[in-house]
Amino acid sequence: MESLGNGTLDVSVTKKFGQRVQKKESEEKKRCSPRLREIHESKRPYYGPPRKHHPPILLEGLDAAAETPSAQLSAFSYVPHTRTDKARVKKALRIYNKYYLHFFQQEEYACENDTIPLAKHLDLKQKEGVCEIGGKRPDLKAISKMIECNEVLFPTKRFGHLPGIDVGYQFYSRAEMVALGLHSHWLNSIDYMGVSCKITNNNLYHYLLVQEEFKGYTFPIAIAIVLSGEYEDNSEDIVYTGEDGNRFTGSEHQEMSCGNLALKNSMKQSIPVRVIRGHAGDNHLKIYTYDGLYKVSECWPAEGVSGFVVYKYLLKRLEGQPKLTSNQVECSNGRSRVPAKAPLMVCLDISEGQEDVHIPVVNTIDDTTITGFTYTKYNQILSNLKLPPNADGCDCKGSCKNPKRCSCARLNGVDFPYVRSNGGRLIEAKDVVFECGPNCGCGPGCINRISQQGIKYQLEVFRTSDRGWAVKTKDFIPSGAPVCEYIGELRRTNELDSVAENDYIFEIDCWQTIKGIGGRERRLGDVFDLGRRDEKEFAEPEFCVDAGRIGNVARFINHSCDPNLFVQCVLSSHHDLKLARIVLFASDDIAPMQELTYDYGYALDSVVDKNGKVRMLPCHCGTSECRKRLY
Repeated sequence: MESLGNGTLDVSVTKKFGQRVQKKESEEKKRCSPRLREIHESKRPYYGPPRKHHPPILLEGLDAAAETPSAQLSAFSYVPHTRTDKARVKKALRIYNKYYLHFFQQEEYACENDTIPLAKHLDLKQKEGVCEIGGKRPDLKAISKMIECNEVLFPTKRFGHLPGIDVGYQFYSRAEMVALGLHSHWLNSIDYMGVSCKITNNNLYHYLLVQEEFKGYTFPIAIAIVLSGEYEDNSEDIVYTGEDGNRFTGSEHQEMSCGNLALKNSMKQSIPVRVIRGHAGDNHLKIYTYDGLYKVSECWPAEGVSGFVVYKYLLKRLEGQPKLTSNQVECSNGRSRVPAKAPLMVCLDISEGQEDVHIPVVNTIDDTTITGFTYTKYNQILSNLKLPPNADGCDCKGSCKNPKRCSCARLNGVDFPYVRSNGGRLIEAKDVVFECGPNCGCGPGCINRISQQGIKYQLEVFRTSDRGWAVKTKDFIPSGAPVCEYIGELRRTNELDSVAENDYIFEIDCWQTIKGIGGRERRLGDVFDLGRRDEKEFAEPEFCVDAGRIGNVARFINHSCDPNLFVQCVLSSHHDLKLARIVLFASDDIAPMQELTYDYGYALDSVVDKNGKVRMLPCHCGTSECRKRLY
């Protein structure tokens, strides 16, 4: 796993092995399916015009007359967000989520024979004070692991905006902010730079750099605060109450020390602080939104509600930042939410009651309706296609609990691929996930059958102005959660008719998913040794799922060059990779009212019509990673 710390890349190694690696990847990316054609070597993929590098934007609102030290407040005066910055933020959060789910799984195993439910078990540990980093809570252990492996994105405290974290970015736990370095305390409301920096063997150079950069500052200095929602504010101006005194001194009165003193020093030196606002989201979900930079303009002591002394701070939001609406920026994690427009034309349920959760169709653009389509919950097997026999199952009873004794779990490695958190989540993307099947002794509630439990989230099909039909979620979907399976008619690819006009064909290509061919993300490691298998076995996909006439909600999910879903091959009834189930999982936490997307994985210049002419389709995903063309 690549570190997200301050490590450097050995240039000599890159030069030595660069050509060989590039050649291997290019050979993989050239491979196409039967309905595609091989890309000519003279043609290079087109990913749009070169990115324009705009000069950094100077934020307004700072007091130019204030005395500032040598750093000149450069950290919060400029916002140099790039695609690379945002990709590093996403990668760091995915690493945190993977660690969190691994440690959550350990808690599940520890609680197997406990009469206390897992959720209550973790809550009791928190109340008993076992909350320090390195304790028993999975989120805190995940943070410790990232610190230990030098994978915190910004491990050193710094002023101002952080590259890749836009104003309006939303988090679903304080631990996520610690994983990035936006706010380095999972409990304290005020994050600040202390009076001195400790020197260790691996940060001596950085210590010297910090000593020079911040020469002349008066410490401690506040860099970020978290608002819990009970403060008087109108978004642009905030009256913030300082930290409790008894947390540090045992006194009921607040004292001008630690975080409180840091805020006062920030005011004296005209250093803005990052403000993160905690508030209740949909379904009572706790959300933290980064509201941007605020200047501490006033500080005064006051009498609190309980009669004890508290310190008040007036925070004024700096100009030149995105405007706030209802204490939130109208975007989440860099993606705009799907706007609601009127009038609405609503079809009650596209699934016609087949799914446990209703899936309405909302049309906000025109009078177009979905025609020539039949909804089905299960793949339809054509009469000329024979499925492999069911695989031998495990002999577990009721529900599989011990991965060492479950023969299905052993195919995935040493543990089950899922945890029960939030109704079931995949810990990390795998080459192939082996689930329990019809010959297993366990029941439908088994932890190793998570993707077989149907659609659990409230989805909605809606009409877009330039991308046809699309799907959004009305619920929060946590990373690793199965969203839906791609359903349709199971066919042989060489028996397809009019494939050039059919955009709903999903080829069952596990080799493409495993090796990251096209736009798909390469897997971190093999579940089993595919290198020993004959690659000719995967030369071309033999089967596909055709959702042109018959299918489910997955056929309406659009492509994106920066998707929030990923494709996962799953084997449950049998173990034939050529006929694996195609399941879409959440690659990141997905906020309510966001569109669902995945990467279709086309190779550019590879789709041809019946006359052999290359077809081109522009991409309208609108993300910063857009390749400008779908194929």
